[in-house]
Amino acid sequence: MKIGVFATFMSPLATPQMIRDFGRRAEGIGLESIWMGEHVALFDRNTYGYPGAKDGRIPVPDGGGMLDVTATFGFLAAATTKLRLGTGVALVPQRNPIYTAKEMCTLDWLTDGRIDFGIGVGWNKEEVEACGYRWEDRGARCDEFLEVMRRLWTEPVVDFAGKWVKFETMRLDPKPIQKPHVPIIVGGYADAAFRRAVKFGAGWYGFNLDPERTRGMLAKLDAAFAKAGRKRDKNFEIVITPPMTAGAETIDAYAELGVDRLVMMLGNWTQHSFVDAKDPGNLYTSSINCINTVYNKTCWN
Repeated sequence: MKIGVFATFMSPLATPQMIRDFGRRAEGIGLESIWMGEHVALFDRNTYGYPGAKDGRIPVPDGGGMLDVTATFGFLAAATTKLRLGTGVALVPQRNPIYTAKEMCTLDWLTDGRIDFGIGVGWNKEEVEACGYRWEDRGARCDEFLEVMRRLWTEPVVDFAGKWVKFETMRLDPKPIQKPHVPIIVGGYADAAFRRAVKFGAGWYGFNLDPERTRGMLAKLDAAFAKAGRKRDKNFEIVITPPMTAGAETIDAYAELGVDRLVMMLGNWTQHSFVDAKDPGNLYTSSINCINTVYNKTCWN
């Protein structure tokens, strides 16, 4: 089973030196990947709360925020040689699909094929609308945008006439190093997400799932494959981020379910750690210690 980490790099403590060393040490101890989430802006009031926190708010340090995933991956790519870099997840319905296709295939080109494109439709209504799109049709828009990107990555010349995107005789190069294209790893728990994973995905990503919930979600995924007249094969990757309360003894349970990659959430990147850390070096050291113990299966947070 491959082991990666989910690192929410946030200013002001996620300095260039910290991120560079973090990536190099993660690669040096044999971790397979680093994954990052995405939010371009945060809001003081939200229609729907952040599902990963009891108070519905993303924990960020005072005066800080989440770094851009594309720029950070470019930075990490230059600091590493083997580490894979995955978006967990890129919010496709609020992105320009042509720019996104260009960004991801460029990253794939520059990393010699080390990019995984984890995608989702998002939970932040205000963010989607601030980016110029409607909240209600984000699922259908996601599907169209993925189709645009997939064709631009694989066809020399593309004509496209959709509801949101229209163009003729477009060329987008360089093509991705990975074939047929950058792997699309679909996140989400709704029926539409499983259908999207079957149609577009090289894998499925479940976040904050214990083994029992993982089992239930995989049953839904297999039902979506069956509805499409297909079976999930061994090349379809299952990526799971366990709860931070999970113990190392559950690794075997995930393996028995056929999970291909565990992406560990680092407990050191919580708001409490940012506020209490006296300097970036202390936070950095504790995060690296956590990486070492996670990889040795002796602790999870």
